[in-house]
Amino acid sequence: MTTLLLAAAKFRRITPCRRSLALCLAVCGLGLGLSSNARAATFTTFDAPGAGTGNGQGTFAASINPAGAITGYYLDANGVFHGFLRAPDGSVTTFDAPGAGAGTDLRQGTFPKSINPAGAITGYYIDVGNLIHGFLRSPDGALTTFDAPGVGAFLGTFALSINSAGAIAGYYFGALGASLGTHGFLRTPDGVFTTFDAPGGQQTFALAINDAGAVAGYFDESHLHHRGFLREPDGIFITLDAPGAGATFNLGTFAWAMNAAGTISGDFVDANEVEHGFVRDRRGAFTTLDSPATFTFPVSMNPAGAVAGYYIDASFMYHGFLRGPGGALTVFDAPGSRGVFTFPLSINPAGAITGYYTDANGVFHGFLRSR
Repeated sequence: MTTLLLAAAKFRRITPCRRSLALCLAVCGLGLGLSSNARAATFTTFDAPGAGTGNGQGTFAASINPAGAITGYYLDANGVFHGFLRAPDGSVTTFDAPGAGAGTDLRQGTFPKSINPAGAITGYYIDVGNLIHGFLRSPDGALTTFDAPGVGAFLGTFALSINSAGAIAGYYFGALGASLGTHGFLRTPDGVFTTFDAPGGQQTFALAINDAGAVAGYFDESHLHHRGFLREPDGIFITLDAPGAGATFNLGTFAWAMNAAGTISGDFVDANEVEHGFVRDRRGAFTTLDSPATFTFPVSMNPAGAVAGYYIDASFMYHGFLRGPGGALTVFDAPGSRGVFTFPLSINPAGAITGYYTDANGVFHGFLRSR
C-alpha cells in the first residue's frame, strides 16, 4: 500500500491489543440500530487507466465533491503513484504534479487528497529526492506546487483539505532547531500562508478546513497525549477532549472532519485503548457514535451531518459505515471485497460515498456508493 498513508494522518496505527477487542459486540447491535441494508444502495467500482493489477497495486479513491467528481491516486505496475480525476460521467483523467518522482524505493509520485465543489484538487507529491511538497490543481488542469514557509529538509508539506473558496489546510515538518516538529498551515486562495501551532502542542496536525475557514485536527502534548482542536477563522483555538477519552500516552481525541456548520467528527481512545467515534456539534456537545468495545473511525461528514467511516472487527477486517443525521447506522462492504477490506474516505452532500477496497488478489479498486 501507499507509503505515506501514515503521513496523511487518517491512517494512524492501531495496536494489536486494541484491535483484538474489535467490533464483535457492535455488529450484534447493542443499542446502535445497526442495519446492513447496503443492498438499498448502488455500488460502482472503477479503476484508473494505468493502475497496476498486482498485489498491493491499484486505485485509491480519496475525495468526492457535490457534483460527484472523485479524485485520488493509483499505483502502477512499476510502483509509482499518479493522480486521477473521475468525472461524474465516469471518464477518468490522470495527472502528475510537476517534479513528482518516478522512483519506487519510497513510493514516489502524486497523491491527491481533496476536491472542492469547483473541481480544484489539493494534495502532495514526493519528488526524486523523496521530499514532500503540496500542490493545487485548478479546475482547468493547471498545477501549482508549494511548500509551507519554514519547512525543513526532512519530509515536507502535506496539503490535505481544500474548501469552496480554494483555501487549503494541512501540516508540515519544520527545520531543525526551534521549529522542529509538525505545524499546521492555512494557505489562502491567493497563496498567502499562515502557520500555526495548537496552544500547548508539541506536534500539530491540521486535517480539515470548512467553507468558513475554520480548521480542525489534533495535536500531541509532550507525553504524546492526543487532543483535538478547532481553529476558528479569527485564529482562536478551542481544545477538543471527547468525554471518556484517555489522558495518557497514545490516548486521546482526534478530529478528522468538519462540515460548513462547524460540526466535527472524529474518534477518541479511552483508558482501555478502545477506539470510539464521536460527533461534536457547534455548541460543543459530544455524541459517541458507538458502544463500548468497538473500533470506529469516522473520517468524513457532509453538510447535513451524515458521517461516513470504517470500523475494524474482531478478525481485523475493515468495513464501511454510514451514520445518518438522525443517528441511524448502516454498515456495508463493497462488492468484491469479500468482507475483508472496505475503506470509505469521503461523503458528499447527496450522501454518495467514495473510497477503495481490496479484491481476492490483494488489488485495490475505487468505489462509489450512491443512494
